Amino acid sequence: MKITSDILIIGSGIAGLSLALKTADHFDVVLVTKKEAVEANTRYAQGGIAAALSALDNFDSHIEDTLTAGAGLCNPSVVERIVRDGPRLIEELTQLGVRFTRKKNREYDLGREGGHSQRRVVHAGDITGNELEKSLLLQAKRHPRIRIFEHHIAVDLILSQKLDPQSPENRCLGAYVLDAPNDIVHTFEARITILATGGAGKVYLYTSNPDIATGDGMAMAYRAGAVLANMEFVQFHPTCLYNPGGRALAANRKMTEEKSFLISEAVRGEGAKLKLIDNTSFMNAYHPLKELAPRDIVARAIDFEMKKRGHPYVLLDISHKRKAFILKRFPNIYKLCKQFGFDITKGPIPVVPAAHYFCGGVHIDLEGHSSIPSLLAIGECAHTGLHGANRLASNSLLEALALADYTSNAINRDLPRMSKSELTIPDWNPGEATVSDETVVITQNWEEIRRFMWNYVGIVRSNKRLERAKKRIELLNDEIKEYYWNFKVTRDLIELRNLAQVAEMIVRSAIARKESRGLHTNLDYPESKETERKDTLISTISA
Repeated sequence: MKITSDILIIGSGIAGLSLALKTADHFDVVLVTKKEAVEANTRYAQGGIAAALSALDNFDSHIEDTLTAGAGLCNPSVVERIVRDGPRLIEELTQLGVRFTRKKNREYDLGREGGHSQRRVVHAGDITGNELEKSLLLQAKRHPRIRIFEHHIAVDLILSQKLDPQSPENRCLGAYVLDAPNDIVHTFEARITILATGGAGKVYLYTSNPDIATGDGMAMAYRAGAVLANMEFVQFHPTCLYNPGGRALAANRKMTEEKSFLISEAVRGEGAKLKLIDNTSFMNAYHPLKELAPRDIVARAIDFEMKKRGHPYVLLDISHKRKAFILKRFPNIYKLCKQFGFDITKGPIPVVPAAHYFCGGVHIDLEGHSSIPSLLAIGECAHTGLHGANRLASNSLLEALALADYTSNAINRDLPRMSKSELTIPDWNPGEATVSDETVVITQNWEEIRRFMWNYVGIVRSNKRLERAKKRIELLNDEIKEYYWNFKVTRDLIELRNLAQVAEMIVRSAIARKESRGLHTNLDYPESKETERKDTLISTISA
């Protein structure tokens, strides 16, 4: 079956939904999402959106905090534009019905997180992402020109030069998409295709991300020949609940899957302390801001203390605060920790770092354009230069909103002048692929990738570890390619292929950076170098 539209958006988080809503008044929009539309990384964002809204705050301060966290790799002009548009974008969300937490005087109840010099995080309790996702999705489902295809996972992008080698440019014409419930690959043809697929936290053994975060957009773009940037900069959130074996109440079986439940940065912003198992504080030895230091510093400090002492976790303690305050400010975190058997009002909880956010991705300009015509990218799967070598807390949702805004303006301006492709796109060709009776291969490869990425390409790296990872991923990629072309595509196989591709990009990029900067720490190159203060650009052309 062929589904045709003006705009194809792959992904249903805040970036994809915002873009759909801002273009659908003028064009037909199709949005595909691999599970239910509400199941996106956005939904799991607890903290909020950073914006200079307080009388005590200003744009220059927010800009400076972002540049400081980014460790010399932020694009200053990108930072300035996005920061200055923050208040306007927040106001747009309130007009769409997003209910942010406010004080009695109706001013925003602004939180503070690591790396911020002021309170500037707009939030909806401690479930900001869920509130955003529900509000935007409701508007999208009501719009007559937006069609949403749930349980549809993109397989590969469709390129003009693949169909016709004589085509003057490698233009994107849409994507082949697996209709998972019906086990059919459909052709989705569009004049513009936007990747809004989120991150790739599942490439690591421990992650705060949901199971959908398998780097699909990054991997598809890479296979298509697009340029990606700074894939070595993976942010590990310092504080995820340590819960080996998925300990949970028997009454709630779903909780057994949440082994790395995120404990928001806002908890430290409200005074929580990090301690060793013997209740000794340690962050004062690492940074003047202690618990409110940038995430890369806090994550490395925790990782170092755990390895130095052989401890499986450290403690996070906010129990010195009044119970009423904790219940009001963090009701969801309190509830979920209780389901795991921990009461944050009575004592500390065990936490560990976990893979959380990708600062790199498809290299784009501020209108979403990638290096391939008609292929755009926004959100976590894209790289704009805002985050540099380390993202400042709560700048991610701000970036997603800003890029959806800028990209929609460009599409609304340019799409009416774009001609439609005259190439005939063939249906998906499965070749001689058969149904696999060896799905254990997928499970084995998936687990091996996640484990060696955690051990060799995690918070702290070395030349020897990276070379070991490089050898592993080369062997696994060969094995996965052979398996992929012999058997029918399934969601598990598509995700495994994408994870392996993302792992390869991270390893290649990490090897290329001969220094330590921001989120990339290499024991063999412990210092930052001015000669290395540049983006790491990779593509299949340079592979």
